[in-house]
Amino acid sequence: MAVRVDPARFDPGAELNAFSKGVGNAGAVVSFTGVVRDVAGGLSAMEIEHYPGMTEKAIAAIVDEAKSRWSLADALVIHRYGRLEAGEMIMMVATASRHRVDAFQAAEYLMDYLKSRAPFWKKELTRDGAEWVEARDEDEAALDRW
Repeated sequence: MAVRVDPARFDPGAELNAFSKGVGNAGAVVSFTGVVRDVAGGLSAMEIEHYPGMTEKAIAAIVDEAKSRWSLADALVIHRYGRLEAGEMIMMVATASRHRVDAFQAAEYLMDYLKSRAPFWKKELTRDGAEWVEARDEDEAALDRW
């Protein structure tokens, strides 16, 4: 299991290749990469803040829960912070398991919980100013299935 919270850009292809090499008997590797999107057409950047130490511990607990629910060979979570431009990669989740169902479900679980429970604070910077991103009802509702 690896959890990285880092301001630096990452190469999802290189990360996935390195992750895949270390999963041994896994028959499935699933990955997801999140990208900063410009929904309204006016986003200039997003600023993401966190508390070092606390954030990594919270994400590690989410990964541990996923590993207890599904038969995972390994899991990887990368999440960036700082100033990110539209189109930049913000996060990546990868899971490995003997069977695809466990890998897919664990990856979805991690993504849902990272979106709603990881302690990050996001501010959108637009032409009209800056605004903190509020929790969305659909993101909270996604947790109900778990």
